[in-house]
Amino acid sequence: MSSALLKHLNQERAIMESFLSLLDQEAEALIKSRFEELPLITERKAELAERITRLEQEREQRQQAVGFAPGREGGDAVAAASGSDAQQVWHELLKSAAQARDNNHRNGIMIHTHLDFVRRSINYLRAHGQSLYGADGMHKVGLGNGHSLASG
Repeated sequence: MSSALLKHLNQERAIMESFLSLLDQEAEALIKSRFEELPLITERKAELAERITRLEQEREQRQQAVGFAPGREGGDAVAAASGSDAQQVWHELLKSAAQARDNNHRNGIMIHTHLDFVRRSINYLRAHGQSLYGADGMHKVGLGNGHSLASG
C-alpha cells in the first residue's frame, strides 16, 4: 500500500499546487482589473476542483479498503503506517489544501467587493437621474452628459 499511497498522494499534491497557482492568477486578475481573464480561470478552477474531489474520494476508498477510517483521521493513520515519505507528502498536501481554502476565500472577498462597488455605482447613477445608456443604446461615457471624454 505504501508505494501506491505515495504515488496517489503525490498526484493529489501536484493537482493542489496547480489549483494554488490558479488561485494566485485569479487574485492577480482581480487586483489588476483584468476581469476578461476570469471566465477561463473559473472554468479551470472548476476542472481542478473536480479532479481534487475525485482523487480524494479514491484515496478514501483505498484507506477504507485496507481498514482505515475515511477523512483526515484515516489519512493521518494510513500515512503514519506507510512510512516517513508518505507522512511528509500527506502533511504537505494538508498544508496546500489549507492554503487553497484561505486563498479561495480571499479571492471570494475581492470578487464580492468588486460586485458591491459596481452595484453601488449603478445605484448612485440611477438615483441621480444619470442614465447609463443613451437613446441609441450606446453606453454613455463621461460626466453624465452623454459625451465621451475623448470627443471633447
